[in-house]
Amino acid sequence: MPARVYDNILQTIGNTPLVRLNRVVADLPCKVYAKVETTNPGNSIKDRMALKMLEVAEKEGKIKPGGTIIEGTSGNTGMGLALAAIVKGYKCIFATTDKQSKEKVDILKAHGAEVIVCPTNVEPEDPRSYYQVARRLQTEIPNSWYVNQYDNLANRLAHYEQTGPEIWEQTEGKVTHLVVAAGTGGTIVGTGKYLKEKNPNIQVWAIDTYGSLLKKWFETGELDMGEVHPYISEGFGEDFLPENYDRNAIDHFEKVTDKDGAVMARRITKEEGIFIGYSAGSVIAGLRQLKDRLKKDDVVVVIFHDHGSRYIGKVYNDEWMLDRGWLEVDTVRDLINGLGRRRLVTIDHDAKVADALALMKKYDIEHLPVMNGLEMAGCVSQGSLFKMFIEQADVKDQLVADVMDKALPVVSMDTPLERLTNFINKDNGAVLTRDESGQFTILTKYDILNAFSKG
Repeated sequence: MPARVYDNILQTIGNTPLVRLNRVVADLPCKVYAKVETTNPGNSIKDRMALKMLEVAEKEGKIKPGGTIIEGTSGNTGMGLALAAIVKGYKCIFATTDKQSKEKVDILKAHGAEVIVCPTNVEPEDPRSYYQVARRLQTEIPNSWYVNQYDNLANRLAHYEQTGPEIWEQTEGKVTHLVVAAGTGGTIVGTGKYLKEKNPNIQVWAIDTYGSLLKKWFETGELDMGEVHPYISEGFGEDFLPENYDRNAIDHFEKVTDKDGAVMARRITKEEGIFIGYSAGSVIAGLRQLKDRLKKDDVVVVIFHDHGSRYIGKVYNDEWMLDRGWLEVDTVRDLINGLGRRRLVTIDHDAKVADALALMKKYDIEHLPVMNGLEMAGCVSQGSLFKMFIEQADVKDQLVADVMDKALPVVSMDTPLERLTNFINKDNGAVLTRDESGQFTILTKYDILNAFSKG
């Protein structure tokens, strides 16, 4: 059967694959499948509801041809709306928060949207919040439509009509658990409602984050602003209650820390080969926290909401992870302990280049620190000397001080190995480190590469 040809990109939304997970859930007693929503044209599940909300608004006359779509978005809904706007001929203005990744903002702009970045740490009712900025713009701009994905029930309708039926069909009705990161409520309520109509015994588990009030609301019915505080996780959790929520469609809420979600997202990408976003990591972390509730014959479906490319500057950036203490890495001290103590071979600054070459040959080393008394004065290397020999044959008779490069960088013993790439590059092939007794050790790029290859 030939592949289908589409009239426009919006027709490719939906019918996403269901993929079995293996390594990250190897110790769970049951089968776990991921609904991989990254294959939507906007690389997220939000394409589904973005198009649905727009279609409903068009039918209801809330937006006319050539109008402007206005929304407060963490990025993915905006992407879906931007795609629909391009095909249908609308303009887009999006308000977002300053905690969202730069990649999300840049992607929205690349698709022709105007993006207004608002502060995160303000109350939803604050006129500076992205919710209120979007509402205000709708009153100021003629022929504009404020989407309001949080209270727009076409959001959950999209998942009731599409995501739920797809999961039911793909699992041949065998699904027993649905696990979803809960944000606007559209995905979990719409999908959960459909599946529960098919089988009331299906368990629907919502993943929340610390700093969100949703879990306590679900358990007590109380909207406790004392639960609300800034959090780093993106795309789920809320500081108010969207109208898309229906407690009857959900069986349990589970909170996951910012760190656990980020670490698990990286694991999924490395161990399953599925490049996913922050919320997907949180979903698997939350599922693992609940593994004692699972049985051998259960069939769990988790939603992988969006693509890892949205988080290159955050979750998938080693520096960002290290700054938060979330990346468990070896340090220079660990590397040195593994290598064993090695004699640091040096040469005096007033020695001849010929003497330096002899030492390099004797000890089979590439980098030779240059000393001036007790101070590190510079460094000579095989690479730099080789270039000099090409240009001048008598370089062997010159003083080391006249040909040496700048001294090698000195790094702390507690420096993570990942950060050594800031110091070791094509122009500088080694670093020095000094222990508490004052003894220097040299580490070359080959030491670092060997350490990474063993990891």
